[in-house]
Amino acid sequence: MESILLSFEAILNVQTILILLTGVVAGIIIGSIPGFTITMGVALTLPFSFGMEPINGIALMMGVQVGGSSGGLITACLLGIPGTPSAMATTFDGYPMAKNGQPGKALAIGLWSSFVGTIISGIILIFTAPILAEWALAFGPWEMFALMLFGISAIASLSEGSLLKGLIAGSLGLMFSMVGSDPLTAVSRFTFGFTELMAGFNFLPVLIGIFAFSQLMDDIRKPPGQLSLDSSASVSYPILKTIRDLWKSKVNVIRSSLVGTLVGILPAAGGSIANILSYDVAKKFSKKSQEFGKGSQDGLIAAESANNSSIGGSLVPMLSFGIPGDAVTAMMLGALLIHGIQPGPLLMQNQPVLVNGIFISLFIAAILMLIVQSFGIKVFMKINQIPHHVLVPIVLLLCVLGSFAVNNRIFDVWVLLIFGLIGFWMKANKFPLAPFILGIILGPMIEENLRQAVSVSSDLSMFFTRPISAGLIVLSILSMGYGIYSNMKMKKKVEE
Repeated sequence: MESILLSFEAILNVQTILILLTGVVAGIIIGSIPGFTITMGVALTLPFSFGMEPINGIALMMGVQVGGSSGGLITACLLGIPGTPSAMATTFDGYPMAKNGQPGKALAIGLWSSFVGTIISGIILIFTAPILAEWALAFGPWEMFALMLFGISAIASLSEGSLLKGLIAGSLGLMFSMVGSDPLTAVSRFTFGFTELMAGFNFLPVLIGIFAFSQLMDDIRKPPGQLSLDSSASVSYPILKTIRDLWKSKVNVIRSSLVGTLVGILPAAGGSIANILSYDVAKKFSKKSQEFGKGSQDGLIAAESANNSSIGGSLVPMLSFGIPGDAVTAMMLGALLIHGIQPGPLLMQNQPVLVNGIFISLFIAAILMLIVQSFGIKVFMKINQIPHHVLVPIVLLLCVLGSFAVNNRIFDVWVLLIFGLIGFWMKANKFPLAPFILGIILGPMIEENLRQAVSVSSDLSMFFTRPISAGLIVLSILSMGYGIYSNMKMKKKVEE
């Protein structure tokens, strides 16, 4: 109890609260700009943290991470362009809801879902961190391959009525993910002599091109004037009504937050995979699955609850074993090591004030994020009133800057443009974009973990004899089967 009180004392002071607030605001701004990732935002704050007390430095990075995870929903809902990779599934229902004349509702539900997801993951982090960390360590290449396979099975659910086109889109994504150097032998594949392709296609420019550039090209084709959103639509949505909506979907909120937390714990998984997996699980459990992709409230709740709850999950292995769950926690780990603090099993015992301070800063950052975004909704809605000929060049410029900033090379800008044209062609021919992106994200992880597993042991039965791996493979088969059944059922309804 004494250490908890000391932690509150260390956090609840004007300086630390202002640092947290600065981090949250910076995170929201960075998260809302396509291409400016949360990792990039945290990396920019890292040098500032060196001159601070450890608890203040971590609080600054925590603020950026929480704000950034939520900030991605702004452009996802209002422009159909995910501000961050972890807001990808948010576009599926957030943008249609905004186009249906409810942009205020889309932003409010997305914001409160992010807040609740962060709080739930924080509670799970406090009470179950050591147990969950041990569970995460049980994941070898067999389990990781099975998990990625489960993720790829979501293609059947994300195919938007045409399973064949969804499978083709997913296969194209997997094909593009194989370009570059072999992950184990470093042999060049499909580079055709271009040295720029040795590292493959960076995921971020591909994501921006597929979603942002193709959406902007769609907007350019529309008649001059306002954006496709109704400028007279309500910009506000009552807080009590938002809470009531979330309460009606409480099972979905809790389930999605659990999925996000569990995925966040696993190394290299992160918010983008949690975002998609949670959306897929919610769609399968929903009694109104046919509404997903058309402005479904449950789809938006699932996506935003999961990507923010993955934050708490990613802290579990870092604090319990000193193993970073993602790039952001790797930077937090580096900041702690520079201050002479060694994360691991003894951290809670040796630095209880710091650990409890990290927990408290997560909750306070979530509250600040909720307050800042609640007051900022009317400002964000001004995007809706910007004329086409002004908005499109600005967004395109930000997309180009975001793509260039990834590796500081012009090649990534060409990647943005090429995949933007591919995305535009796919949309014009009614090929779903989500399976393509899913293939790009999961392709390298599937290949790497499969080959690692086979190199350790050529006995393929290990995929089925290891309990977690076997369970995930069974879930993948059931998921794919259910997706095929749902698509056939929907097709039959359309024909009738």
